[in-house]
Parts: sequence; C-alpha cells; structure tokens
Amino acid sequence: MPQSESPPRTLEAWLKQLDAARLPVASRHHENVRRALLDGRKSLRDIAECMQDSPSIVLAMLREANRSGGSFAEPAESLEMALNRLGLKRAETLLQQMTVLDETQIPLPLRQLQLVSLHASQQASGLFAGRLARLWQEIHWGSLLFLAPLWPLVASQPQLFEAWEQRVLGRGEPGPKVERELLGVPLLQLCLALAQHWRLPEWIVQGYRLLVEDRRRLVKALHLARDNQHPLHQQQMLDADPALRRWLTQPGNSILLANGLALSSHHNWRCEHHLRWQRLAGLYLQTALPDLQQLIHQQAAQSARRHEANGLWHPAEALLWPWDACRLQRQRPAPAPKANAALEQWKQHCARLLAQPSPFANVLQLTACAGQALQAAGMSRLLVLLADRTHSRLLAQQAIGLPATAAQLRLDPAQSQVLRRLLAEPGQLRLTPANLAQVSALLPGSLKALFDGEHLLLRSIASNGRVVMLLVADQGGGEFGATGVQAFGKTVQCIERALATFARRGM
Repeated sequence: MPQSESPPRTLEAWLKQLDAARLPVASRHHENVRRALLDGRKSLRDIAECMQDSPSIVLAMLREANRSGGSFAEPAESLEMALNRLGLKRAETLLQQMTVLDETQIPLPLRQLQLVSLHASQQASGLFAGRLARLWQEIHWGSLLFLAPLWPLVASQPQLFEAWEQRVLGRGEPGPKVERELLGVPLLQLCLALAQHWRLPEWIVQGYRLLVEDRRRLVKALHLARDNQHPLHQQQMLDADPALRRWLTQPGNSILLANGLALSSHHNWRCEHHLRWQRLAGLYLQTALPDLQQLIHQQAAQSARRHEANGLWHPAEALLWPWDACRLQRQRPAPAPKANAALEQWKQHCARLLAQPSPFANVLQLTACAGQALQAAGMSRLLVLLADRTHSRLLAQQAIGLPATAAQLRLDPAQSQVLRRLLAEPGQLRLTPANLAQVSALLPGSLKALFDGEHLLLRSIASNGRVVMLLVADQGGGEFGATGVQAFGKTVQCIERALATFARRGM
C-alpha cells in the first residue's frame, strides 16, 4: 500500500487517514470467500468461518454492517450478525471492491500483526469461550478484531511500526514517549478513537477505554494477581474490594486478556510483561499458574498449526527451543554497531534482494548479495550453506570472516540433531552461555571449530515449502544486542522474499 510522505500529527488527521485506508486481501483468501458466498449450501456460520482466516475481510464486513445499521442501536458483535444485516449480495459486492494482492505483496508488518490477532483469537476461544459458552461468538470475534485499529496504521506507515519495534522492544525505550514522537498522539488513544468511529463491538471499546482512562483499575488487578501462590488471600482481597471483584468477572475482559497474552508472547515467553498477563488471566479464570501456562502453550501450538505463517514469526516457534535461545533480550547493543555507511549499504543490498523481477542470474549471485547484506547488518562471521534436494548434504556457498577452508565445508545433517531439526522446517536457534553446553554438543565439530565464541545464530530458510538454506552467523563470538538480532531477522526476511522471487523467474 502507498505510504504517506508526511504522517499526520493530530488525532483528527490520523482518524481521517486510517478510516480511508483500504486493507489488502490475499488472493487465496479472497477466492475462498468468493466461492463460499456463491455456494447456496453454505450457512451464514459456514461463510463466517471461511472469512475468519482473513482478518481484513472480517473488519470490512463488520464496519459496513455497523455503518449501515440504520435503526440498529447496537453494533454487530459477531461476523454472523454482520452478514445477516448486510445480506449475501451486499457482502459479495463489498468483497469485489477490496484490494486483492498476492500474499507476498501485502506489507509484512500488516501480515505479522494480523497473525498476532489470529493467535489472540485462538487463545480466547481455548481459554475463555468454553467457560462462557453462550458468549463464544462475542469472545471469538472481539479478540480477533481487538487490534484492528492498528492494521491500517502498519499497512500505510510500516516504517513507523518498524521504528517503534526497534526502539520500544529493542532498546527498551518508554512506549508513550516513542509513540508521541512518531505519531504525535498516544497510540492507545488513537486506537480507542478509531474503535469508536468504526463502531467496533462494545467489548473492544471497553478494553481500550480501560487502557486509556482507567489504568489504575488494571494496575490494581495486576498487583493482586502477583500473589498467585496464595489464592485464599487473593479471594479475601477481592472480597474487600467489591468494585474490583465485579470488574474482574466481566466477560468482556476475556478479549483484552487474550490479546495481552498473544502480544507479550510474540515478544518473549519469559519476559515479566508476559508473566503479568498470565497471572491476571489465572486470577480471572481462578486457575493455578502452571495449569494456565500449559493451556496457553497448547493454544499457541494449535494456532501455529492452523494458520500458515510464510515468512512470519509465530510465538509457538519459540516453544520448540530452550527459551533462552529465543529471547529478545533488552541489553546494550554489541560493540561496533552499524555505522551510517554500513546502514546505507545494508539498505542497498536489501533493496536488491527485494527487487522484482529477480535481478539474480543464479543462486551464487543471490547468496553473495545475502552475505553482503548480513555483513552490513553487523554479522562479522557468516556461513551460508545450501541443502541438496534430499537434505543429505549441506554445502558451503558463501563464507565471510572465516578461514579459507570454510568455503569447502560439507556437513552431513544425519550426524547432528540440531541440523536435522533446522532442515525439517524453517526456524532459528540462538546459542548463548545459558544453553551452550546443551546445544553445542549436538553441532558438528567442524562447524564449532569455525565459530569459537559463546554466542551464535543459526537460521534455516525455506522456499516453496522446503528448507533450502542455512545461515550461521555471529558478531565475532561476542554477545548479541537486541539491535543486532533484529537486523539479522529483517535481513532474513529479505532473503526469503528474494528466494521466492527467484523461484518464480521465467514463469
């Protein structure tokens, strides 16, 4: 989507721009929904279930139903209700008016954020809908759409999202300060205003109103939830505060809790922020923390199995590895961060990787550009290995900052459990002193001889559903900073796009 050259700085201007934004829809989802609408055997519930895989379509239908509700005083709380108001003919017309793109052309921040929304919907359905069965539709659709006010923002201004991610998650800067600098207005206030303007379900509005206008109540509940080792004392404290007890039993809180769990786990399963949401959910459900954590992990795994995430990060991936290997640690960047010249080189290399049609005549040229981009991103030692069709060999294709012998390296994945797992599906493993002894023993000796430090990144990359490349990189063996890990991840995304474009050449 085109992005504004000069982002708005006032709430009114942001509302005007974001309300006018048209979210793109992946072509495969668009076609599936079109067929469902034309199938006379499908019920409204069947059609709604088909639409839920594309949050952009769900939002468009709900917004239009609530905008044209006429005599309906209350906004539609579910997609099935919205479709009933619109009628299938109007829904089909709306679908035809949507912007349809190939999935890889949709802005990555939008796809990533909508994956978080799908994950939140799974958490809400698994944790809360069963206990509140009569309200399962409100819980399901409310949790899916809770982050909807952010979708047009990340679609039209992806550079603001990336800057926020780098500064708040990477460097640990205060969120409100960064948001005022980037947007001119507090982000949550913008979300509340847009949710009200779109007449989103009331539970969504209530959630944002709590975060904007009644944070003291939320803070009080979070403090009480910390005492999860003493449930009797917690209950006594709730009995002494009837207002807090009544608030804590409101079913609308389920969608806020589900999104808090999904967003915080997307950043880090072990961070204090995620633990706070777990404790609060445990207090809400009157469930012991270990039991709740098991349920949350189960729902995350189900979400990952259900929703394809080509080139995206799903929190469930981190559950496959020791958590310390996947943490985004808030620490000082590693020495010698990228200088301005290196940053410009990195942008140039990434632009070449993202170019369409592919500018590369062969795989060697593509991997050379990938290696240069990773080097500019701060990786001082790098090995790019290609997998053969049977995954029986890994052959070095590019070696940077390593002895000349590294260019001739051949690895047999059958001899390493870590390599087999990385070749089975795309994934990332980060070695730190905390997990070095456990993981290093499972790596080939020839690879360990090249990278002699205590910090290492291994990332496997797929093309057309099969892992074709393995990256091994470090910053001289020293500790990675959050900025270095983020730069590595963003470069990998560019490489994935380059591989996909290269595979389609000549088609």
